[in-house]
Amino acid sequence: MDIEKTRCPNCPNHCAYPGMCTLGMSFFDRMKRNGIKDGVIYIHGKGGNAQEADFYKPLFTECDVVGFDYKAEYPWDAVSEFLPFFDEFYKSHKSVTVVANSIGAYFSMLSLPQDKTKKAYFISPIVNMEKLIENMLIWAGKTESDLKAEKAIPTNFGETLYWDYLTWVRSNPVKWSVPTVIIRGENDNMQSFETIKEFADDTDSKVFVMENGEHWFHTDEQMKFIIDCIEKTRFDIK
Repeated sequence: MDIEKTRCPNCPNHCAYPGMCTLGMSFFDRMKRNGIKDGVIYIHGKGGNAQEADFYKPLFTECDVVGFDYKAEYPWDAVSEFLPFFDEFYKSHKSVTVVANSIGAYFSMLSLPQDKTKKAYFISPIVNMEKLIENMLIWAGKTESDLKAEKAIPTNFGETLYWDYLTWVRSNPVKWSVPTVIIRGENDNMQSFETIKEFADDTDSKVFVMENGEHWFHTDEQMKFIIDCIEKTRFDIK
């Protein structure tokens, strides 16, 4: 027998077991081979990364927990980048839960297949991007007319506001129907409590507010609050 002809073509070690080797398989092919399980996708916020998903693995021990390391900065790019990933992930899992942070929640609501999503946990979510841009214009001492005329307005708080971004957001409103738990800080200035409450009322979402919390959850106390909220609600969302 010519052993070279039987070696696995995809395995990095070129092993002699092409019928059993999983080293050369994609993540999704390995999931299918090992048996379909429930899945959890973690979507990070601006400046975050997919490795943050490790924090959630002890909370979903029976699930495949995967962080999505996306690169998109604009919603139209997010839709194009998210859809292929979501499509493959949903095909290889029985049910899918989404954990999304900040703008990652906004991008997720625009992109994921809601009819196939079991539940969502949104941490400090951006649920009304139009309102956020309008507020940022106020913080920058500018008006919507200024933005329309100038097309792009740099700010002293690190964000550049774009007219094309605002018009795209208005032309592509979020429509959300997935059972959702929202976890936010009392002092989160990115979305007011009134904005979050309006979204929660419209979507029948649960809201947990951490006293003296902020937009960025990162201290031990803040992360413990996230753990407690998820543990309280893991099994009570229909």
